[in-house]
Amino acid sequence: MGSKKAGRVRPMLGSSRSMSQKIRIELSIMMFIQFFIWGAWAVTMGTYLGKIGFTGADIGKAYSTTAWAAVLSPFFIGMVADRFFPAQIVLGVMHLLGAGLMFWASTVTTPGLFFWVLLGYALCYMPTLALVNAISFHQMTDPAKEFPSVRVLGTLGWIAVGWVISLMKVEDTALPLQIAAGASLLMGLYSFALPHTPPKSAGKKISVSQILGLPALKLMKEPSFAVFVVSSLLICIPLAFYYSFCNPFLNEKGMPYPALNQSLGQVSEVLFMIVMPFFFVRLGVKKMLLIGMLAWAVRYACFAYGAATMPLMGLYYIGIILHGICYDFFFVTGQLYVDKKAPEEIRANAQGFIALVTYGAGMIIGSNLSGMIVDKFTTLDAAGTLVARNWQSIWLIPGGMALVIVVLFALLFHERNGAKAEKA
Repeated sequence: MGSKKAGRVRPMLGSSRSMSQKIRIELSIMMFIQFFIWGAWAVTMGTYLGKIGFTGADIGKAYSTTAWAAVLSPFFIGMVADRFFPAQIVLGVMHLLGAGLMFWASTVTTPGLFFWVLLGYALCYMPTLALVNAISFHQMTDPAKEFPSVRVLGTLGWIAVGWVISLMKVEDTALPLQIAAGASLLMGLYSFALPHTPPKSAGKKISVSQILGLPALKLMKEPSFAVFVVSSLLICIPLAFYYSFCNPFLNEKGMPYPALNQSLGQVSEVLFMIVMPFFFVRLGVKKMLLIGMLAWAVRYACFAYGAATMPLMGLYYIGIILHGICYDFFFVTGQLYVDKKAPEEIRANAQGFIALVTYGAGMIIGSNLSGMIVDKFTTLDAAGTLVARNWQSIWLIPGGMALVIVVLFALLFHERNGAKAEKA
């Protein structure tokens, strides 16, 4: 134990600079593979499932598996991973199990079984998002400065696999799922070579209410915070339409290399993250959140009124590139708002609670609703083969929902101390 601590001190003192660089490279590779895996299957799965005969409702349910796992995985992290086992060991085991389940999913062609196999996979994958962060933070001497440059490799991993899948022209096949399985196997083996990260909550007691972030419920007594929480839940319902059906939509419309072009959204995310502090100081929380929510309505309008030929195909590109504003201005600003509003002793609980509301409940509702809406505007022939989808009507529904939420939020959310008090 003492020798491990000594190894951590050297980089801080500057006597072993190469060791610090070694750890940075190891963590960067970890992040790259982690999000390469997710990007491999999540972007194009809807296109593949539609081709093998899944209905919109089936596809929506499949995409809800990550949301269900987001609700359940904190229990695993809080009750098991954080208390009994080194994070890198848990990370390796979960990815190895996930590799087997994802490969199995790539062979399943019936909706019911596919949902349960993918749910099993999601229950393995979603906890690893917290684990890679924990491993990174434990190894860093100044996470605030060091983490962003490591985390950005995850975004690059997502972008890279989008290019690979598009250029291979396999978006409507099971190969992306198999690529995810292979990358998960690699990640599982690689994890065992990562720096040691002991369980941070060993010997501590933790309750179900703490895991769910329920101590943060007392913040709901403040009207504006309650409006923020409800709005966060509601806006996640229309945004689920994008994650589930953007790739099938772009493929049906004939956009070249859809997954590759969708990666422009991640490029946009990185660029807007860089300029966020500039906007945050000048606009404040309310305007930032409003812009983020309004961007979802504009994105869906672009999809609804674009076309497969230029110049109207440009609207599709605008809808994709808006991802940076859609994500950064709402979700990142929301995390900063929660961090500012919550007392220090329940700050982590509050962030967990918001994650449960958005990535959990909101996305579960949205994923299932999106599938039902797509089916409503889908025309099949007598043999059950797809004839056409009315994508304009499909996109106008979540766009209209987002617009209503924007209006309600603008009317009901009032910052107690004004925008300037909320500056970061």
